[in-house]
Amino acid sequence: MSTDRSAVRPVPRHVAIVMDGNGRWASQRFMPRFVGHERGMETLLRVIDAFAERGVEYLTVFAFSSENWKRPEEEVSGIMGLVLVGVSKYLRKLATEGVRIRVVGDRSGVSPRLQAAWDEAERATAANTRIHLSVAFNYGGRWDIVQACRRAMAEGLAPEEIDEAALAARMALAFAPDPDLFIRTGGEMRVSNFLLWQTAYAELYFTDCLWPDFDAGEVDAALAAYARRDRRFGGVRAIEAVPQGT
Repeated sequence: MSTDRSAVRPVPRHVAIVMDGNGRWASQRFMPRFVGHERGMETLLRVIDAFAERGVEYLTVFAFSSENWKRPEEEVSGIMGLVLVGVSKYLRKLATEGVRIRVVGDRSGVSPRLQAAWDEAERATAANTRIHLSVAFNYGGRWDIVQACRRAMAEGLAPEEIDEAALAARMALAFAPDPDLFIRTGGEMRVSNFLLWQTAYAELYFTDCLWPDFDAGEVDAALAAYARRDRRFGGVRAIEAVPQGT
């Protein structure tokens, strides 16, 4: 039996998420903010699987921005420890489920122990292809553009050789297609210096749902909203492009 392709909803190849609301989720329940971050990590594991099941190939999550160092020292320290625990606790599970892990961001600002944990996660999952998970940690969109420019200059490119393609090839996510869908949880409606270059034509989706409550139903709602968008990338609708009288 043939399938009506027009009835199949388009699925974004690459989804980027700002996982916002962990602290507020905990505060609403009179719990320490750290508990919210723990719940947020558990949510991420479920969401990775949900997106993979629905055909998404690349998932990039904003785990820790270059501005997050301004948070209370106790909270920052807790997040760093949670990352180490998470890698040791969940790495085998993600590896066996076909998840390839990459960490993108400025690694010079984190401890050697954390760097070693990331290296191990990347090595252990390098052959996986079910879904590519990029964790943006100590990352900022402006930092990404600056480091790409510096790389181009360090490699000896002349000014006239530095164009969009040259910079795109040196971005932190050069291995992935640009995101099709950008999701932010927690009710805020801003991109917060996340993937500024890569999301130029991404569809934006904002939800009031706090990250620890983001589940398969929320995934489907975001994908359904994406499917209703008319993506033109600065052009015109296909029907508008047809000359009149033809």
